[in-house]
Amino acid sequence: MESKSFSGSWGASYVAEDEVCFRLWASGQQRVALRLSGEDREMKQAGDGWFELQVSGVSPGAEYHFVLADGMVVPDPASRAQKAEVNGPSLVTDPTRYRWKNTAWHGRPWIETVVYEMHIGTFTPEGTYKAAIEKLPYLAGLGITMIEILPLSQFGGDRGWGYDGVLLYAPHAAYGTPDEFKAFVDAAHGHGLSVVLDIVLNHFGPEGNYLPLLSPEFFHKERVTPWGAGIAYDVDAARRYILEAPLYWLEEYHLDGLRFDAIDQIEDSASEHVLIEIARRIRERIVDRPIHLTTEDSRNVIFLHPYEEDGTAPLFTGEWNDDFHNAVHVLATGETHAYYADFADEPEKRVAKILTEGFAYQGEISSQSGETRGVPSAGQPPVAFVDFIQNHDQVGNRAQGERLITLAGADRTKALLATLLLSPHIPLLFMGEEYGETQPFLFFTDFHGDLAKAVREGRAREFAGHSGHEGESVPDPNDAQTFMMSKLDWQKTASDEGQAWLALTRTLLALRQERIVPLLATAGGHSGKVVATAKGFLAVCWTFPQGTLSIALNVGEDPQPLPDLPGETIFSWPETTDNLPQNAVMVRLMTGESA
Repeated sequence: MESKSFSGSWGASYVAEDEVCFRLWASGQQRVALRLSGEDREMKQAGDGWFELQVSGVSPGAEYHFVLADGMVVPDPASRAQKAEVNGPSLVTDPTRYRWKNTAWHGRPWIETVVYEMHIGTFTPEGTYKAAIEKLPYLAGLGITMIEILPLSQFGGDRGWGYDGVLLYAPHAAYGTPDEFKAFVDAAHGHGLSVVLDIVLNHFGPEGNYLPLLSPEFFHKERVTPWGAGIAYDVDAARRYILEAPLYWLEEYHLDGLRFDAIDQIEDSASEHVLIEIARRIRERIVDRPIHLTTEDSRNVIFLHPYEEDGTAPLFTGEWNDDFHNAVHVLATGETHAYYADFADEPEKRVAKILTEGFAYQGEISSQSGETRGVPSAGQPPVAFVDFIQNHDQVGNRAQGERLITLAGADRTKALLATLLLSPHIPLLFMGEEYGETQPFLFFTDFHGDLAKAVREGRAREFAGHSGHEGESVPDPNDAQTFMMSKLDWQKTASDEGQAWLALTRTLLALRQERIVPLLATAGGHSGKVVATAKGFLAVCWTFPQGTLSIALNVGEDPQPLPDLPGETIFSWPETTDNLPQNAVMVRLMTGESA
């Protein structure tokens, strides 16, 4: 076994052939013992609240716990694997045991990216890494280039979205072993697919989080997030835990990037913000392949996403663009409750602005919050924005988990899909979207007792009196049937309708790679322009060094005359010439060849 030193890190790491160093920060405890394969051994205090113990003769897979002075037994907060559930034994892992097959993989450039958002538990009937491997040829053949996996850090119960993780370094055991996740990534690379992971660094879930007991200083007493206590990023040991986790996932699992969830809830007073330090460390450490780092941030900021003149991103690569989804949703459905209120006024103008400038809100006052939101974003290159017409969040946070096809109809959704996939922004598809899936994606958990009751009642309260949800029975998140209803129905892919959807998606993705991607390497900021808008209609264009791209979209009731858009028509759905009918889209391109 190749030795690898993790001196100073959290958790259990091999430091020699069969010798493991166990380290735990437990500043709130006077004594801690290591329970290894059923035997308790006193750990040594190493200063500043750290406990450690080096043990010989430890085989991979050995079970261990930490035992506190009062006899309480807890898992390792930095466990690299759990035997099963979150409160059970942690397992010693050997990072050298898996033999990677696709060692020649060197990643794919960001401009080629088409993201496919996947929840492992509902992607296949089995809900495992091994089962998901079988679908990789299908995704590659479709034209997907990147799989984005919802969070995998071990959480309470077997079923969940993953955003309530508590053991930040351990892949969720219900989906398979760490080596099986490595096999999934390895196989994806063999099919030319990048793999990125959604990671949550802003809070810990409600079950299995023993950090407040071990080290109360891990959390700020006076600051809370919408999901629990705020993390004390200015405390050295806590900062180390957070800083090392992203690098661990990237290096241990050969991932191609990370998506950082709800970073607006990460408050840090350090001279170098923890997110910037994370990005900087990643860029310095991993230089053998492109690493793509995206963020979700309700503030509409760009300071984390600077771009160099040569088109490289020294920190984060792109920002999830909720503005695009929200404006498109209002345009497609007419819904204006909750956060959709910010996009209720002339949504076609909002969509046009987003497509040409990045964000809808660039310092304007939000009608929902009454506060200003965003900064000017027109100077960002189009590839700095990750757009979607649906995702896990926007579907799953509806009471009944309806997908856009259910709310807006197939024809309108197809027109919006074409707009998404042929714009110069980076597109994201939510699993099943490619074949017109109508199964809901619901909010599901696997909690028990008082916690299950609190989640169930809280979910019901959340939608009580909501516009469009009056009198509805909200599915119980803890009912296993809620989880089962959210699984993809793969039989739909064989139906005539499913085949027609897949043919459209393949056509659009092939066209994107052939005609749109070549424009993006030199596509800079201030390139977009709104050509025309009317009720339910918009026409926009972008002028790049390699050509001019134009899109006209009509989801309004009345046909709209097409403005003068330069170049040749590279896509039209349905076929049209002078007027754009309802639920239609036309894309034109002018390059040196078509000028």
